[in-house]
Amino acid sequence: MALPAVDGRQYVYRVHAPEDALLADLFREAWHCHDEGPHPRAWDVFDAAAIRRIG
Repeated sequence: MALPAVDGRQYVYRVHAPEDALLADLFREAWHCHDEGPHPRAWDVFDAAAIRRIG
């Protein structure tokens, strides 16, 4: 999942979740992971996230 941040960059996170996980739950998990890290604040707008299933 890619989250755009206030510095103009996108930060990418791998979120492990079951097949039936809701996209909003994946967003929330990645956003909280980013928020607790050292990077500039990510936009907390669901529509701004790029979510892609891998594997």
